[in-house]
Amino acid sequence: MRTRVPNEADKRAIVIDTSALIAGFDPFSTKEELFTVPDVRGEMIEDTMSWLRFKTAIDSGRVKVRKPRRANIEKAKVFALDVGDCFLLSQTDIHVLALALELKTNGYSPLIATDDYSIQNVASQMKIDFVALSSFGIRRRLQWMRYCPGCRREYPTDYKSLTCHICGTRLKRKPLKRDDARRG
Repeated sequence: MRTRVPNEADKRAIVIDTSALIAGFDPFSTKEELFTVPDVRGEMIEDTMSWLRFKTAIDSGRVKVRKPRRANIEKAKVFALDVGDCFLLSQTDIHVLALALELKTNGYSPLIATDDYSIQNVASQMKIDFVALSSFGIRRRLQWMRYCPGCRREYPTDYKSLTCHICGTRLKRKPLKRDDARRG
């Protein structure tokens, strides 16, 4: 988790990703305000303990479900594009990042609870704290590049296809630049 000394005026809020719930995050185990996005519901498997805990937390008002504004969704996409994780993030992932950004602009000090490395990488770029539950989390922020291992052609991070348009080989990615993700 990146560390940042919260301002006295900051209100701590936790934005919950699906991976945190699956890893066993209990919404009733913390006093901070809890938020998530509507898409997380669709990613949960019904009749599991994590689903039941999540549903109970929503029904009781413990977790607030919010859809982020379009402007924040677009900003989150720009951050994801900047580090090269945009093609790995689902709509739910982008919405989780956008909601954290929205909360940050509304005076909260958001913390994203997630085990998703791409969300952690983009959150680090956005200067938003994150915490991993069942993994160690990222140690360094990575900036990715996409390339073809066949003909070595490089592609922009927003290239839509999964294959090289020259030789048809499946594209790979490799780190271009590394930054310490734990710096504030």
